[in-house]
Amino acid sequence: MDANTDKRLVILGAGESGIGTALLGKQQGWDVFVTDGGKIKEATKKELEQAGIAYEDGGHSMEQILNAQCIVKSPGISEKVAVMKEIRKADIEVCSEIEFGYRYKGDSKIIAITGSNGKSTTTKLTYHLLEKAGYDVAMVGNIGYSFARQIAEKPAEWYVIEVSSFQLDDIHQFCPDVAVLLNITPDHLDRYDYKFENYVASKFRITENQTTEQYFIVNLDDSVITDYLKGHSTNAQKIYFTMSDQNLNEGGYISRDIMHIQHGGEDLSMSIHDLSIKGKHNQYNSMAAGISARIAGIRKEKIRESFASFEGLEHRLEFVATVRGVEFINDSKATNVNSVWFALESMKQPTVLILGGQDKGNDYNEIMELVKEKVKAIVCMGIDNAPIHAAFDGVVENIIDTQSAMDAVAAAYSLADKGDAVLLSPACASFDLFKNYEDRGKQFKEAVHTL
Repeated sequence: MDANTDKRLVILGAGESGIGTALLGKQQGWDVFVTDGGKIKEATKKELEQAGIAYEDGGHSMEQILNAQCIVKSPGISEKVAVMKEIRKADIEVCSEIEFGYRYKGDSKIIAITGSNGKSTTTKLTYHLLEKAGYDVAMVGNIGYSFARQIAEKPAEWYVIEVSSFQLDDIHQFCPDVAVLLNITPDHLDRYDYKFENYVASKFRITENQTTEQYFIVNLDDSVITDYLKGHSTNAQKIYFTMSDQNLNEGGYISRDIMHIQHGGEDLSMSIHDLSIKGKHNQYNSMAAGISARIAGIRKEKIRESFASFEGLEHRLEFVATVRGVEFINDSKATNVNSVWFALESMKQPTVLILGGQDKGNDYNEIMELVKEKVKAIVCMGIDNAPIHAAFDGVVENIIDTQSAMDAVAAAYSLADKGDAVLLSPACASFDLFKNYEDRGKQFKEAVHTL
């Protein structure tokens, strides 16, 4: 797809990915038009005006959209909306922002990371490993800047991209040098006709264009992944990571609390106790990041050092404070049940669990055994707490309803004894009481500090 001025690029949605694409498209000689059904922020309008990019908000002008050669849609827009049905009927090329960016990345290398849980931590950790080794690297995608904006404003030699299934749905040529698939658990099924197999196939698109020179790093302990691989092939070199003592010649495994990363005939080994981020899920994330860094050519000593110095993500099992012997942990980013499973699995002390928000049809049976084993009380924090009561009444002695972070923290504190932990790990979206999971996490931390 060559760029020239008679090529018209229409962008649906004026979020970070949309604006990044608009700026890159303009820079590459496209005639660009941005359209958003909602309100575009004033700062964004200013940015578009300064770049000389036409836009509209509060609705879509179909005649303006349907004369495009290429349409880039925001990952948040469902195929079920009227505007997308019109576009599909008109048979216009639709691609995602990562696809558009890919076409203008030049000779740079890409490590792309996807999975239902752990993507952000693994992306940030992989970026940290490359950056500490002195690489010219940018962290983009669902975390930080969009890929397209980074290419337009400050191209790098390496990109570490956090990729969602929605972004993968509209790729054509996108092809990472290293693709990482961490795990697959049911999520976003409303966007996939409530068919888990559609969501699984979407995640696997990360490897569909890879060649034999490229790498596909996958979790050997995830049965959804291994079952899918039995019936589907990839051209890439598959590299596995696992918790079991597999003694892999190539890949990552853990044996007697020692993490081993094997690549190119060399073994990088370090104690899991020397990793700065704790919990079994972070051992998976560390193996995936470590293998990626070894493929990128980083020395073992440098990786070991960087593993020890890495600071985790805000709102992901983030230690907040200890108040009179009670430890408070912010895991607001846990918006599905599987994330809560990982959080509870890493808890070593009796726990008061704060759950709730906008329920996505959660199956709480997934965490039932861990709740019985580790949770002494549940504090609900949401407008509709009925699904939590339905799951845990009679299983957990104390279940208290609250409708704000302040009340939830006060209730949890009153239920906790010295030596216990209070864990905010909601298993739900935050939109009933908060702007987003970050807002929820910040309000939780403020409430803890006022104790």
